[in-house]
Amino acid sequence: MADSATTHDNAPRKNRRRVLLLALLTITFLAAGIVAGAYWWLVARFYEHTDDAYVATNVVQVTPLVGGTVIAVRVEDTDRVTVGQPLVELDPADTQIALDQAEAELAKTVREVRTLFANDASLAADLGVRRAEYEHRRTDLAKARDDLATRQRLVASGAVGKEELKHAESALASAEAAAAAGKAMIVAAEQRLESSRALTEGTSVEAHPNVARAAARMREAYLAHARTKIMAPVAGFVAKRAVQVGQRLQAGAPLLSIAPLNEAWVDANFKEGQLAHMRIGQPAKLTVDLYGKRTEFHGRVAGLGAGTGAAFAILPAQNASGNWIKIVQRVPVRIELDPAELERYPVRVGLSAQVEVDIRHEDGPVLAAALRRGDENRTTIYDDAMQAADARVKTIIAANLGDAHAAIATHDSVPAHAGIAAVK
Repeated sequence: MADSATTHDNAPRKNRRRVLLLALLTITFLAAGIVAGAYWWLVARFYEHTDDAYVATNVVQVTPLVGGTVIAVRVEDTDRVTVGQPLVELDPADTQIALDQAEAELAKTVREVRTLFANDASLAADLGVRRAEYEHRRTDLAKARDDLATRQRLVASGAVGKEELKHAESALASAEAAAAAGKAMIVAAEQRLESSRALTEGTSVEAHPNVARAAARMREAYLAHARTKIMAPVAGFVAKRAVQVGQRLQAGAPLLSIAPLNEAWVDANFKEGQLAHMRIGQPAKLTVDLYGKRTEFHGRVAGLGAGTGAAFAILPAQNASGNWIKIVQRVPVRIELDPAELERYPVRVGLSAQVEVDIRHEDGPVLAAALRRGDENRTTIYDDAMQAADARVKTIIAANLGDAHAAIATHDSVPAHAGIAAVK
């Protein structure tokens, strides 16, 4: 009887304990739900996360501008290079021969054009001589006319015989023929001068079309020779070196790549439903697996992609085929990183990252309104070669110019169109 009474008393006690435990569990779950909800409402809803993110940069592929045989390779994979540093050298023998020929052709052309200007001066002087001769013949013609008129008046009085009158008439005819021939010689000299001036008028030896054409060919040959030395267009690290000594290259063949890691960014692929409140300029925090979660990078949203990855795929999805299944698409978001942090913790192209974007402030635009970098993404390694080519052209022209400027001065002192209207 005593045992049954004890058992009967313990049953309500166990039930109360069970109810208490259930109540505590219920309260615990409710509290956790409230805390989670409060955390989401106050904090979590203002951040978007993704682990579908990878480090990227402008991988610059180096290619030759001219063909040739490789005689030297001066870098290896993983080497750090600076702007303008020599990378590969091609055999310069062929381009040197072409440059020598172009220089000789330019010098020859300058001297030929100098001859054209000298011909102008010679023909102008010849025209002056012809005009002087014509004036002298006009004087003789006037004298012959006076003599004939005088003898015609004296024939009636018998002071002059008919034979002398005939001699005067013959002299007049000869003077008229000589004057006509002089006028024809002036016209011919003017035409020769005009024809010669058509090749030189309105220009100089340095600016003559023939010289300009030869100079352009020499610049082309000079640049081809200079480009046998292939230089680094940007600073960065060498990757994917494929060129070897002795290899015969064609223009445009891939040699190696340069990755400027100090300009790296992260392409974070967010789901389309995560982009409603994302704006350019919003701050972001990132971690990469290379350094672990203790090393945190800071950046900002630099731009949102113009389309999803599927839209720009080599074989885009054909949703109109009838076998359509809705798949949540992702849009790449470009995250620019802090340069100081990149200098302290260098990253590599292709590393995976985890990205968190703070979307509380939506003041920025959804799409970029202007260029972000302007013309900063450019190289200047080819500028010096063109300037050197111009300087070499000027040197060759000056060395072969001689007294061309004196010829130009003489050419300019003579009227360009001296017609026979001035000859009466």
